Amino acid sequence: MATKKKTPARQAQAGATISEYAGVRYLHLGTEWVQGAMRVRKPEAIELEYVQRMMAWMLWRPSSELASGQAVQLGLGAGAITRFCHSVLRMQTTAVELNATVIDACRLWFHLPDDDARLTVLHEDAARWVADPAQLGTVAVLNVDLYDHEAAAPVLDDAAFYAHCRGVLADGGLMTVNLFGRDASFDASAARIAEAFGIDQVWHLAPTREGNTIVVAGRGVTVPDRDTLIARAEHIRERWGLPAPKWLRLVRPLRLPG
Repeated sequence: MATKKKTPARQAQAGATISEYAGVRYLHLGTEWVQGAMRVRKPEAIELEYVQRMMAWMLWRPSSELASGQAVQLGLGAGAITRFCHSVLRMQTTAVELNATVIDACRLWFHLPDDDARLTVLHEDAARWVADPAQLGTVAVLNVDLYDHEAAAPVLDDAAFYAHCRGVLADGGLMTVNLFGRDASFDASAARIAEAFGIDQVWHLAPTREGNTIVVAGRGVTVPDRDTLIARAEHIRERWGLPAPKWLRLVRPLRLPG
């Protein structure tokens, strides 16, 4: 791909580093904060609980349509969602990652496949990508997990960004966002998502033990009845081994204070 002129943000990026413990390989950006993980003997499985929960969008889609459309990840991490969408669900998959060393690490150490007819990995700024008019209405599933080496708060978390995220979704499309950070405010971030999507189209799961709260937002999504959701959750568990029945117990409509 064409080389882009470096900006100060690009120059300040930390390089990817690797650690390994008890059969699990971890991605870091020069600090102790974990940016992603992979069980070495099961590279296509999703290791971290919060990353598994980012697949909760599957509950909102009919079982027959789970693998249809394009899945996009903003922030590659250790490539877990990208590998799963591409190699397990076999979806058209695009990952957008600003840090070139993360892409290199994923290809060298985290079993990220080379680009092919269904996979595109872009060295690109996520804010610029979602703001590109060419992407309007092209995405079925958008997974947003954007943190720098300090893991203090989401790197992109303003109203304009979430409005652009909604814009790239096709009708019935879904976004999941990892809200975590030492300085992050869940209520403020969730309010910005609700402003872009409408509060009736925003849900969240209970936080993980580590404090990751996954928000799900839809574009014109109709929530099915409870029996249908239970059947979908069981299908996801049986077919793909993900703990979807647990997600269903943890998910709630968004309620903002005041």
